[in-house]
Amino acid sequence: MPDTVSQPRLLLRRLHSVMAGGGKAQAKLDRVVRVIAQNMVAEVCSIYLTRAGGVLELFATEGLKEEAVHKTRMQIGEGLVGLVAERGLPLNLSEAPQHPRFVYRPETGEDIYHSFLGVPILRSGKVSGILVVQNVTPRRYRPEEVEALQTISMVMAELVSSGELVGRDELFEDASSIGNPITLDGSMLASGIGAGAAVFHQPQIHITKTIADSIKEERVRLENAIAEMRLQLENLVEHPDLAHGGEHREVLETYRMFAYDQGWQDKMHAAISLGLTADAAVDRVHQENKARMAKIRDPYLRERIGDFEDLAIRLIRIIQGDTTDHHSKLIEDSVLIARNIGPAELVEYDPQYLKAIALEEGSSTAHVTIIARAMGIPVLGRVSGLLDHVEPGEDVIVDTNSEHVYVRPADDVIDTYRETLALQEQLHAAYDAERDLPAETLDGHRVNLFMNAGLLVDLPSLDRTGAEGIGLFRTEFQFMVSPALPKVDEQTRIYTAAMKAAGDRPVVFRTLDIGGDKQVPFLPREDEENPAMGWRAIRIALDRPALLRFQLRALLYAAAGKTLHVMFPMIAEVAELRRCKAILQKEIDRLEKFDKTPPVAVKVGCMFEVPSLSWQLDSLMKEIDFLSIGTNDLMQFFFACDRSNPKLADRYDLLAPPVLAFLHMIVQTCKEAGVPVTLCGEMGGRPIEAMALVALGLERLSISPTSIGPVKRMIRSVHMEKLREFLMANLNSTEHSIRDSLLLFARDHNIKL
Repeated sequence: MPDTVSQPRLLLRRLHSVMAGGGKAQAKLDRVVRVIAQNMVAEVCSIYLTRAGGVLELFATEGLKEEAVHKTRMQIGEGLVGLVAERGLPLNLSEAPQHPRFVYRPETGEDIYHSFLGVPILRSGKVSGILVVQNVTPRRYRPEEVEALQTISMVMAELVSSGELVGRDELFEDASSIGNPITLDGSMLASGIGAGAAVFHQPQIHITKTIADSIKEERVRLENAIAEMRLQLENLVEHPDLAHGGEHREVLETYRMFAYDQGWQDKMHAAISLGLTADAAVDRVHQENKARMAKIRDPYLRERIGDFEDLAIRLIRIIQGDTTDHHSKLIEDSVLIARNIGPAELVEYDPQYLKAIALEEGSSTAHVTIIARAMGIPVLGRVSGLLDHVEPGEDVIVDTNSEHVYVRPADDVIDTYRETLALQEQLHAAYDAERDLPAETLDGHRVNLFMNAGLLVDLPSLDRTGAEGIGLFRTEFQFMVSPALPKVDEQTRIYTAAMKAAGDRPVVFRTLDIGGDKQVPFLPREDEENPAMGWRAIRIALDRPALLRFQLRALLYAAAGKTLHVMFPMIAEVAELRRCKAILQKEIDRLEKFDKTPPVAVKVGCMFEVPSLSWQLDSLMKEIDFLSIGTNDLMQFFFACDRSNPKLADRYDLLAPPVLAFLHMIVQTCKEAGVPVTLCGEMGGRPIEAMALVALGLERLSISPTSIGPVKRMIRSVHMEKLREFLMANLNSTEHSIRDSLLLFARDHNIKL
């Protein structure tokens, strides 16, 4: 039976004939607004296009005054049209003049129109224009009318992107930088340095046919493509580079689930029903999802944009019969350039040549970042203007330590980084050679170096670095990448793998430290004035005891026949710790009741992060088997200084005398009580700070795997008694910092920093 030609399909066919005809782009645009107005029974149809500087300009209209064309302009965010552009979402109003954002422009003559429907014209995730219809009579446009206008706007995006209406060069805000060396700033997502030729992820997808000849045939094309995409993803999960498992494998499992999302498929089928081809329907739904998700405040959901973009592009290629291996083109050292990227796409690149990734978007907990860490690829994210300043094949250097991307770097910069990379290789070789040597000072003082971990992919670093165990296993990461609360058996598997990798070496598991800047998708996100000091870590766990009980149960299962080291974060008073210990005891009792194999012993500790605990140290010592100092949070509370505020980044120094005196007090209290104390913040991973810490009497540091080599080398070059005497003499100084004095001491005593 032939397809019934619906009103939207008829309109699409008429628009297609207009755009396929001859003539200039402006003339086509003028005819388009007339056709839309006639078919939607609207007194007004207008098209605004985005120009450089965030300006929306009226390019064509049917119903408003003709003299307003190319004269009426507004900024994005200004008026109702600007609001649609700002949000990237449709706006449907029955009484537009009553809306607080309504702005009257006398030259348009639109004051008599009450109803307003505006939809964005989206191209590559950006708003390239706004399509508006208006009526004199107050009315709210029906959902099918909104849907039809969105479909039309998707078709209009092809005409707008031709470059005939708004020149492409106009969109470059800084044309003077083209061809010249430029440095762009970003944020480190996965550490390292990489250099190579720029390769753009995802060649541009071109949809040449948007109007369907047969809805039935397009439905079949879509269903077949979805089936093929699912098969590809099943194969990707079994990729040999990820065969050793870990959180990165779980990421791909979660990503694969998106391909089975019924809501996504229903939307694509609905778009086909309106008259679009299968590939055009996928693209339209993708553009709408991307615009909508970009406005979501929840970080987990917002970070899934890259996953859905990956799936949409993969699906469009399958529909179009594109079997080209777009990733086989890496024939030299390359830097991948993208706005965002999905995890499955990254796995398909050849790691032999992929040296770094630079993203306009991205985050430290995005799925692609997890995969990149597993593959050992440095990633710099949130690089503003990246795509506008890089051309394929150009030389690019990514340095996550300085958080810079060097585009078309000058020869002296290239030479410097070539030397840096060579020096890094030499240093890494030297650290490897010293791996089995003890971290012992020249005068015989031993320091135990542990490593921090949070991913199973981190665990091979235990043997590679010679670490004496895991002093901090951050358990929250598994929760941050999971769309639902991980089940007990899922948690048990992760913890068991960590203990198995460590062998006879200890693993200290920190219970959930979520909240603040570490949100999880299964807990409601609450707006807080100061989230770092808000509802987070043990405060959430005690308010949601099931979370803590399930995690402790999994840890007890994993530690069967071994010693379990568990510590609680963000403890502000001894009473909180006692509540945690009571919950732990209930789980131990439950274990015995069900005849499960118990751990040989359970060692309980807590993080010292909240200064209030220093007034209860004596009582605390009686409650714990060990203490861990978390300097990352402790120091921002100590100085009342938000560590994420760039204006305060260099205001206070961790080598300030008050900091060192405070830490010395904690260390001495623990020693007198016979309680082992470990420092597991970033402070311990920098050789100059570590030098001061061991002089304070700290004998245990838990640091990142990459810091173990440099810190061990420093320790082995120190004469402890001389260093301790020097530090104690400066502990009561009123200077802002004793960093310079320590650096001079290190130079004078040949300490390797």
